[in-house]
Amino acid sequence: MKAFVAGATGETGRRIVQELIARNIPVRALVRDTEKAREILPPEAELIPGDVLNRANLTAALGDSTVLLCATGAKPSFDPTGPYRVDFEGTKNLVDVAKAKGIEHFVLVSSLCTSQLFHPLNLFWLILVWKKQAEEYIQKSGLTYTIVRPGGLKNEDNPNPIVMQGADTLFDGSIPRQKVAQVSVESVFEPAARNKIVEIVSRPDAAPKSFGELFQQC
Repeated sequence: MKAFVAGATGETGRRIVQELIARNIPVRALVRDTEKAREILPPEAELIPGDVLNRANLTAALGDSTVLLCATGAKPSFDPTGPYRVDFEGTKNLVDVAKAKGIEHFVLVSSLCTSQLFHPLNLFWLILVWKKQAEEYIQKSGLTYTIVRPGGLKNEDNPNPIVMQGADTLFDGSIPRQKVAQVSVESVFEPAARNKIVEIVSRPDAAPKSFGELFQQC
């Protein structure tokens, strides 16, 4: 297995890279700024300069990767096209190239509530709408996929157990990014994670379960 990580220098993406490296899985990390990436990512990660919006270079960027994990996301800005370009067009480019390259498993980190049009987050240039469009594009692609929809993202980890449910069943809650990274990486190993949307938060009162049990129940 060799993993390709898009959005590798983001807060969630860098944790995905760390999780993969900890499992001794070779990583090709797509980065726009290699100098910044060298400061953030483990030295074992292979840094690949590129951008999800530059489709022409993505085929070479994927190289001999066998699984792809996408943790990209538009940053808040005054650019109304940001979520459309990054969360939809960029993901669409990755899906198209992944399909052409025969990628075995595509993992997308999305968000809770993508099916809710009147959610406050859509005031940020319809970001949930475009994430939902990206999800649907993956589902129709024919690729084996796992779509991970986390609740509110926290940079600090905590010991709270993970709660995992199927699509459009969790509507609030938060989760550390480290746990999102763990779920994303585990999904490529768990047969029960294939071709599923999983929604995740963490709660102190939740019963601890193995990743296999969590994916099985969705």
